Amino acid sequence: MLVATWWPAVPAAHGARADDRAAVSREGGITDRVGALEDRRAPVGHAPDRLYDGPGAAADGGASATDLVLPVVLIGGAGTVAAYAYARRRRSGTRRVPPTGGRAWGPPKTPEAKPPAELDGLARGALVATDDAVHTSQEELGFAEARFGGEAVERFTKAVAFAESELTAAFRLRRRLDDGFPGDDATRRSLLAEIVTRCGQANARLDAESADFDRLRALEAEAGEALEAATAACREETGRAATAEATLAAMRERYAESAVSAVAADVEQAKDRLAFAGTRLDLARQAVGSGDNGAAAVHIRAAEGGIDQAARLGRAVDRRARELAEAVGSLPHALTGTEADLAEARGLLRGAGGGMVAAGLQGRAARAESVLAEVRRTVEAGRYDPLDALRRIEEAGTGLDEVLEGARDRVSLTHRARMLLDRSMLTARSATGAAVDYVTTHRGAVGSEARTRLAEARRRLEEARLLADGDPRGALDEARQADTLARQAQNLAEQDVRAYGNPYRPAGSAGAGGGNGGAVLGGIILGGGARGTGGGSGDFGGGAGSGPGSFGGGDTRGRLGGGRRP
Repeated sequence: MLVATWWPAVPAAHGARADDRAAVSREGGITDRVGALEDRRAPVGHAPDRLYDGPGAAADGGASATDLVLPVVLIGGAGTVAAYAYARRRRSGTRRVPPTGGRAWGPPKTPEAKPPAELDGLARGALVATDDAVHTSQEELGFAEARFGGEAVERFTKAVAFAESELTAAFRLRRRLDDGFPGDDATRRSLLAEIVTRCGQANARLDAESADFDRLRALEAEAGEALEAATAACREETGRAATAEATLAAMRERYAESAVSAVAADVEQAKDRLAFAGTRLDLARQAVGSGDNGAAAVHIRAAEGGIDQAARLGRAVDRRARELAEAVGSLPHALTGTEADLAEARGLLRGAGGGMVAAGLQGRAARAESVLAEVRRTVEAGRYDPLDALRRIEEAGTGLDEVLEGARDRVSLTHRARMLLDRSMLTARSATGAAVDYVTTHRGAVGSEARTRLAEARRRLEEARLLADGDPRGALDEARQADTLARQAQNLAEQDVRAYGNPYRPAGSAGAGGGNGGAVLGGIILGGGARGTGGGSGDFGGGAGSGPGSFGGGDTRGRLGGGRRP
């Protein structure tokens, strides 16, 4: 009798699961928004034949299955449940959602009801956890796209895009709060609750796709092939790390230490991540040899994370070398342009009488003269920081521009803005890129404030790109704001890492640890949440533990760890 009743129970349970997912989607408020963004029934290359088709399809499937199973439940009872649970364990293999303290992950249903301090901490923790989930999902999506092509991962690309859009909106709300607006408690509470809700929507969207993404990647089923690909990538990045080391040494010979400080530790950290990847690949090789493809999948995914971060760190060194060379080329033009502004200012001063305007112009002209003289001395002395020199000249020139603006016509102002824009975009790109790399490779320790400023810096840099052709003056202002915000973000992130204690150890001293400290710091291994979140991050749990992160939101991204210890 038990055998006879098991078969109809499986589709019923599938329908119930789909109903549950539809209910979660409705509760989070994302059903309509997701439907507007994508067609969830698009075919997915190597994905399984039956994919989750959205809330409507899930509900329909659940109703038809229930008609079949109700009489069986009355007869089979507990036997059916036990058999289905066994079948699900067989299908899921070692992939298990990590324990979350006995409750489902996600934002509270009524976040506004929480005390103000707790709600603020919850919002900060939500931003950190969601940013980490998006980063990890982007990384693993890149691996899948490289292997299966863009068409096969289109559905998951849209999921990540949706999560990014919700996260970006949440960061902008946080930025308003950090700037002190609004001041009244009721509006502040409402914005905090919206941050929590948007982060919940982003995570729910990623969680809804995680199981299908696993089936697409099929790391367990194809562990041998995935191991071979990861081993080859690790070898390739080891060679690139050696090249980056030589590039870093050359920069240190030519430039001041401040010019390379943003990437000074990147080569050693890249080696550390590769040491971690090598250790995990060895463990994966042993697991494949013993037939434990589930354990192999865990180690391969962790190794991929280490290799990806090593590649990012190596690219950061190469990019800094190009930026410094570009700044060296731009410096003479910047000096000449600011000297021309000084000459114009002196002419205005000769024809002006006294008064506050003349005094303000005289003070800024004197400041610009001092900066130009100091930059020239620094350049002539030998090793210097061309990006810092360029930035200082631009800041001095901006002060002159503000007082000269009234004496210039619109055509002259636009022409001047176009001349300045390329240099300002260079410093903004450099600062933003450095901050992105630092936060990404240290995200196990970086809190919400640094991430919020970085998100705003990236938004303003993109706005500057969009405005460059039609509104160079507006673009110039956006680029300067992006530069300032990115440097603030980097400073705050470095403070977070220092407060965290920085478990990173150079590869040469990693010893038996196999680079685990750096992997926790980089968020490759989920070490239980970042510091500096302002408290409350436990409410946005999911992913605490010691396994690698995977595609998904807070409820699923730690599933590959499955309680395993590294």
